[in-house]
Amino acid sequence: MISVMRSRIPLPEDRPWRVLGLMSGTSADGVDVVAVEVDPAAFPDGLPFRALLGHRATPYPESMKAEVLAAASNRLDPAGLCILQRRLGDHHARAAADLCANLGLKPDFASLHGQTVQHHPAEGATLQLADPYVLAEALGCPVVWDLRRRDLALGGQGAPLVPLPERWLRGAEPWLALNLGGIANLAYWDGTRLRAWDTGPGMSLLDLAAHRWLGLAFDPGGAAATGTVHADLLERWLRHPYFLQEPPKSTGREVFGEAWLEGQAPALESIPLPDRLATLAAFSAEAVARETARLTPLAAETRGLVSGGGALHGRLRAELGARLALPLEDDTVFPSGAREAVSWALLGAASALGLPGNLPEVTGAARPAALGSWVWP
Repeated sequence: MISVMRSRIPLPEDRPWRVLGLMSGTSADGVDVVAVEVDPAAFPDGLPFRALLGHRATPYPESMKAEVLAAASNRLDPAGLCILQRRLGDHHARAAADLCANLGLKPDFASLHGQTVQHHPAEGATLQLADPYVLAEALGCPVVWDLRRRDLALGGQGAPLVPLPERWLRGAEPWLALNLGGIANLAYWDGTRLRAWDTGPGMSLLDLAAHRWLGLAFDPGGAAATGTVHADLLERWLRHPYFLQEPPKSTGREVFGEAWLEGQAPALESIPLPDRLATLAAFSAEAVARETARLTPLAAETRGLVSGGGALHGRLRAELGARLALPLEDDTVFPSGAREAVSWALLGAASALGLPGNLPEVTGAARPAALGSWVWP
């Protein structure tokens, strides 16, 4: 028997678990699926991750991405949301089944994040789409999903949830991890205490701007963001109420998405295109810098790590380098896009054991709780 901890569902007790993690981030560009090996007996020691068995990134078709962005911008009616739930479920199921076929793997269970289309923590509400029943049928294994709403029911933000898995994945020495997805978030471990929250826009506004003015899904490497930062716009944007709010806090495309960019478009279109993109990059970077300042002074020997699509954006990285005293190095432990999916697999394993997956000091929830609902094949 591998574990003195018994799972709440029928799972192997004589070997590590083979778990799928499926993550669709706020960049809304597709789904990352990972297969990992998890040792359930190691959760008390904080080191349950054993191995990454495989990773597959499957982009959304352009029509699906457009529907996701429409849902995030309140432009999709209930019928559209209903159909999008199934379409996303089919897409996730195909991606997961393809990875399993390539690996010759039969997973013990899958942990499904789904695609966030609305997140309103002040109202205690969040919505992630992707049909878990389709995934369970495609894989023939249990699926845990909807992991955020228990934390919201307890008065929390429902986010961020990955800091606890980050603690399971990283060492005991101090670190600050910055994830530059559609929305940027930070997690900081000072050796005794873990703090984490969303800093504001990451790549969401830059990607929308690339689509609007370059006709591209994104600006590769930030090559077009070569202009001058307009300080007047930057200072105005940084007066947004989100940056005045104390943690715990979280945000999404409902705040820093299409509606925001549409509102700022007249001012942006009055300046050259390279300046627009440079100023938006500076906005994401300055938001990170100001939120990181809440952590000062950092513990000695703190290691700065950066991941997510924004890590590949040259201008954003340059703006961060100019604003942060802590040097940032690329987080290369996992392939690009895989880290959050690995975290989600670990959260699913914690749920199977009935262990808490949230940190009240991070999310603001009244207590720790096991997360998610289970679907059976």
